[in-house]
Amino acid sequence: MEVSWNFRFGILLLGESAVGKSSLLQRYTEGTFITSRLSPLGIDFKVHDVVLEAGVKVKLLLWDTAGQERFRSITKSYMRNSVGCLLVFDVTQRQTFDRVRSWHQEVLNYVKPNPMLFLLVGHKCDLGVQRQVTESEGKALAEQLRIDGYLEVSSKDNINVGLAFETLASVIYQQFQKHKIAVREGWHGLTVGAQVAEEPPQTNKSCCYCG
Repeated sequence: MEVSWNFRFGILLLGESAVGKSSLLQRYTEGTFITSRLSPLGIDFKVHDVVLEAGVKVKLLLWDTAGQERFRSITKSYMRNSVGCLLVFDVTQRQTFDRVRSWHQEVLNYVKPNPMLFLLVGHKCDLGVQRQVTESEGKALAEQLRIDGYLEVSSKDNINVGLAFETLASVIYQQFQKHKIAVREGWHGLTVGAQVAEEPPQTNKSCCYCG
């Protein structure tokens, strides 16, 4: 079976319930926004392909996790086989921002010794009047936690949604290139595939047999 990707990254979406993780994933993978979309019962899974640079194709395995405590044990089972995490909070709900530190520390404690790279995401930035967390606060928290950046996004208005996923994928790829992430036996957070086959050369159409 021909492998059509160079790398495969497992990426989690984490954060409190109702911050909009499901709508982010829906917008990124399906290009649509559904206001009535329900939270997943534990885990929702999507696959999305992205080209990071010429000749580098990455298959993203995207796990949308429910924020409810009763699903926390299910969420943990996917942490160890992921290499990236979008930590999502709602800029209009300060309590979801205040819980980011707890989520971050829980992931770090659980995935050891495997690596995990993070991107902090402030969702629902289109709701400016209702904002309770400033952009500067988001940036400051990302810096304090040594997270690889902060982005404000809106799945409703499609602001920075693709950029968020692809920024994290790029960070993972760069760290792998710098040998700061290694492929480990029994760990599926980052998988290296075969080189993508190039287009075959044009053959002479009058030839009746090609060896």
